[in-house]
Amino acid sequence: MKRRFVRALVLTAALALSGCGSLEDIAPKAERPLPERISQIMEAKGMERDSPIMMRIFKEEGVLEVWKQTRSGRYQRVTSYDICKWSGKLGPKFTEGDRQAPEGFYTVRPHQMNPQSNYHLAFNIGYPNAYDRANGRTGKHLMVHGACSSAGCYSMTDEQVEEIYAFARDAFRGGQQAFQLQAYPFRMTPANMARYRNDPNYPFWKMLKEGYDYFEITRMPPKVDVCERRYVFNRMAADGYRFEPTEACPPSTQPSSLLMAYQSHQKEQEIAFQKAVGVLKKPAPGPSIQGLKEASLVADWSRRRANGERVSAEPPSLAAVAEPVPASAPVAAYASTGSAASSEVTGTVSQAQSTLGAPTIQARTLPLPEPSPQSAEAEPAPATPSPGRFARLRAMIGQ
Repeated sequence: MKRRFVRALVLTAALALSGCGSLEDIAPKAERPLPERISQIMEAKGMERDSPIMMRIFKEEGVLEVWKQTRSGRYQRVTSYDICKWSGKLGPKFTEGDRQAPEGFYTVRPHQMNPQSNYHLAFNIGYPNAYDRANGRTGKHLMVHGACSSAGCYSMTDEQVEEIYAFARDAFRGGQQAFQLQAYPFRMTPANMARYRNDPNYPFWKMLKEGYDYFEITRMPPKVDVCERRYVFNRMAADGYRFEPTEACPPSTQPSSLLMAYQSHQKEQEIAFQKAVGVLKKPAPGPSIQGLKEASLVADWSRRRANGERVSAEPPSLAAVAEPVPASAPVAAYASTGSAASSEVTGTVSQAQSTLGAPTIQARTLPLPEPSPQSAEAEPAPATPSPGRFARLRAMIGQ
């Protein structure tokens, strides 16, 4: 303790003598530790400082959540942050310049971290991913960063992004090779799905909900693949086959206990969805991107604005282009969007966990690599689910 105190005095004196030092010289922003309040939460929940992480983003709620693996192997939410700014509307990003913040399942690796960001600190979320590319979607340099300024990114305050960055930094140094970032338009509850059932983006959101539900059931990041230009979750391709984004989905299997838990969850969700449709309450649906046509209009507006042309102060938008679903029409919200129901069912939960499960925590002194050119930027607290909510389902899969 005495030695630390003396070292601090020496550093303070050196700064005073130099006249040009700063706190940044002593504690670079990319190396600042998580605050004590976060450390206490992690300790109380049985988490190691450098155990694996996962993040979830919800546009409508304006929240970024950080989840961390516990000593049990499952994930729990550590904390959440109010997103300072995100641009565009609800719905996916379609094309470069449409100012849309992406939605989907993304992978963040160490080379995507940028400690030298012009926006305090940043990491590239990995857009476009395999799904985006398979569907012809374009764009680059989509970040989570500081500075509270966004033209397609998820922007936080500088203080927030220091903590978020530290979570990722520590997990990488603990051996995690990549973490999953899930970006959603809203919390994918039956009530919210009912609110947006007539939206042209609904088929896309319904597909995302499958991955969302798997995480809700297992509290483990789902295994994500792409085939037939769509996401598939927690499937194992048969020997000799693999998932190709634009090709037909290969024969695949899924542990029977996981499939049973998912199907049981879907039945409950469908009942809740139909009830929500019958007694739909406010808030009304928020504005959403009306497909590629509107995205192209916004991209053209952005280009003309960048070229100094006189354009409207706000990006153009379209009225809804999809025909509304008649109120009397039956709505099957949660029928399987993949091949799980028809695929061969094999395996056990323990097999699923070994295949889909927690990354092994390896060497604990891995340095972060220097940021690559891909990390450059181009643009100028919710309630935790009730512990008993999915108890029966988790019991089915052996938790």
